[in-house]
Amino acid sequence: MQRIIFAFLVLFLSTQGFASTSDVVNQFIENPQQVGKTSRMTYLFWDVYDASLYAPQGVYSKEQPFVLALHYLRALDGKEIAKRSLKEMQKQGFSNSSLGEQWLTKMVKIFPDVSEGTVLYGLRTLDGYTQFYEGDKLIGEVKDSEFTTRFFDIWLSEKTSEPTMRSELLGLIR
Repeated sequence: MQRIIFAFLVLFLSTQGFASTSDVVNQFIENPQQVGKTSRMTYLFWDVYDASLYAPQGVYSKEQPFVLALHYLRALDGKEIAKRSLKEMQKQGFSNSSLGEQWLTKMVKIFPDVSEGTVLYGLRTLDGYTQFYEGDKLIGEVKDSEFTTRFFDIWLSEKTSEPTMRSELLGLIR
């Protein structure tokens, strides 16, 4: 009976579309493991997405490649995702409006409209740049290490507007 339950759980988890089954994670991260636990972003009373962080051997370093996976639980406009991303960077102290506009233009071009079940991946490359994937398809890249830092800081910085999510993603909550 335990084997049947275990087999069911493995089958169930492998069909959920999370990053652990993604070629993006396996292709770009050596010995990828989830760092903390999956964290749910909820706005007011709407579940927006589940976030997961993957790094080599499950050890996160902002100086090494990692993947942040966002599994969307509702439909959202890509342009609005881009605008919100820039606002979150600004909340953390980013104030270069000219550079912010350049980044916003790039994000608007890259970020697709999402629906329930869409999985987007942000990869911090070895070079310190950001690549974005929808599923296993590359949808865009920003070759700017400051963008990479500011973008991923939305979730991973001590200044994040979602400290519980950060703690869960980084495994700081036991």
